Amino acid sequence: MTKWVLAAALVMGGCAGGPPGPAAVGLGEDACAGCRMTIVSRATAAQIVRAGDEAVFFDDLGCLRDYLRQRPLPGDAVVYVADHRSGGWVNARAALFTRTTASTPMASGLLAHADTTSRDADPAAAGGSQATVMP
Repeated sequence: MTKWVLAAALVMGGCAGGPPGPAAVGLGEDACAGCRMTIVSRATAAQIVRAGDEAVFFDDLGCLRDYLRQRPLPGDAVVYVADHRSGGWVNARAALFTRTTASTPMASGLLAHADTTSRDADPAAAGGSQATVMP
């Protein structure tokens, strides 16, 4: 069923004429493109989407960072990261990244937030330092 939801999201995103929106991630079903672990939490998830292609999912922002270091990001691709506090999808180009001591699936400790308000309201980000994930 997840593949049908994903296909519908990709078709709908392509029809809108703008950049594709985030795809639905199947928690417990979709695998991380970096470490191959099953994604079990949206709080640290990320994805790369392109119109007409299946989304590429990540369970940890460290996996996304490493993936992007090894592969150029196509110009029409959009990277979305989950706001750790709210769970909402955020365009990674606008997100704030923080290195913390928080537990993440691959122990990167990296968290994303939509803005400083969300970051400052997230106890997991307290005491963290600014980090870079996007190239």
